[in-house]
Amino acid sequence: MQPKIELLDNQFIERILGEAFELLERPGIKVQAPAALELLASSGARVEREAEGGVAHISEALARRALQTVPHEFFVYDRTGKPAVHYGGNHVHFDPGSSCVYLLDPETREHRPAKAADLARLAQVAEMLPQYAAQSTSMVCSDVAAEIGDLYRLFLVLWHSNKPIVTGGFSAAGGKRMMDLLAVEAGGRQQLRQRPRAVFDVCPSPPLTWTEFAGQSLIDLARAGVPAEIISMPLAGAAAPVTLAGSVVQHAAECLSGITIHQLAAPGAPVVWGGAPAIFDMRTGNTPMGAVETAMIDIAYAQVGKRLGLPTHTYLVGGDAKTVDAQAGMEAGMAAVLGALAGINMISGAGMLNFLAAMSIEKLVIDAEAIGYAQRLLAGIEARTPTLATEMFAALGHSGDFLKLKETRQLFRSEQYLPSAVIDRDSLRAWQEAGSPSAFDRARARVNELVAAYRRPAMREARERELHSFMEAEARRAGMPQLPGIEERVEASAV
Repeated sequence: MQPKIELLDNQFIERILGEAFELLERPGIKVQAPAALELLASSGARVEREAEGGVAHISEALARRALQTVPHEFFVYDRTGKPAVHYGGNHVHFDPGSSCVYLLDPETREHRPAKAADLARLAQVAEMLPQYAAQSTSMVCSDVAAEIGDLYRLFLVLWHSNKPIVTGGFSAAGGKRMMDLLAVEAGGRQQLRQRPRAVFDVCPSPPLTWTEFAGQSLIDLARAGVPAEIISMPLAGAAAPVTLAGSVVQHAAECLSGITIHQLAAPGAPVVWGGAPAIFDMRTGNTPMGAVETAMIDIAYAQVGKRLGLPTHTYLVGGDAKTVDAQAGMEAGMAAVLGALAGINMISGAGMLNFLAAMSIEKLVIDAEAIGYAQRLLAGIEARTPTLATEMFAALGHSGDFLKLKETRQLFRSEQYLPSAVIDRDSLRAWQEAGSPSAFDRARARVNELVAAYRRPAMREARERELHSFMEAEARRAGMPQLPGIEERVEASAV
């Protein structure tokens, strides 16, 4: 029995969907991408033209026809071509947060602009941690030319990791070059279509707007067969209704409109019901991603997506703390458990701080332990022995020496999640003798340990050269003489 959490009953979900379908028609969806607007108009949507795009009034019938062609599940693959992440059902996976501008420097404890070497280090750590099924393009690198920033982030993660990647771009042209890079790494467009290595986040603008870039990205991804992850971001009380239920309705309308555009471009292309909502803090004007209400919107919209039979995603496990402290731990731990219990297929955000603006690699390894707890909770309680307890008592009577039993030796690793040394379970005396290290101290040591043990995954020499040459040419055009964040290429043949 897999434990789960639900906040909505079926009647409430149908009410949310009913109002979301109403919003598609009235007031309609602003669409600034000409190609997306034409797809909608040619498929029966009533379109009111404006100076920048127009407003599409999408009927419920048209949206439901699009829903009928969406795959209920799909896989994302690792570099070797093996399915590594399952989007669909109640499968739950985690990956680090994405697009952070700053890094919490472990030496100074200050937020500074992130660099390519920081992203490379994070990718190496995430590669070594089994709690992360996927990587992400986690940081915007300040030492990389802005015009190739998105492309270079993807290149660094491809270079350092075998795992699937959650990514995204900030321009249509950049997104296309990212798909070109993925095709090089995959061995061609057809191979990329058959075994996609990455999922691309695509964000509507709240409320109810698809910009030219976002709308065109949906079309490009659908036609390339690369999975799109719709990241609806209602901001409850500011750019969305103040009520949690109202924000879930807006989320549903934005996702339904995006799915309609996406499926009209290429019926059957993989797409994800995802998001990164938040509440608006009326006291500070900030967007607290660690608030429990933010998690509640996530759980509720995931329920709506599951009711439609769609793969799901959300941003959780990040938070609003500025450093790795008790608040950061509380926000991440609660969110990891809640997201897992909601059965959300991919949960992004580990390692993030400061309203998702900053990344901490030390927090990433602490978050991995919270994820380990959540995954153990999902595994539930099983009957692993012929009787639950009576045979063991028959063998021991009242002695209570269960350490002697073979069942104890055989089963304790499957019954218990055994955390790394990041989690202190030693005695007070042992902790004091070790210098009374804080959680951050232990996490910092763990990061160093993982980086020291990391070995870059092998890549075919010809493929490696092609990948390197592709990025080298792009960097030269952007005025970059070197590729920061990578070691010298291995010249020996790779497997």
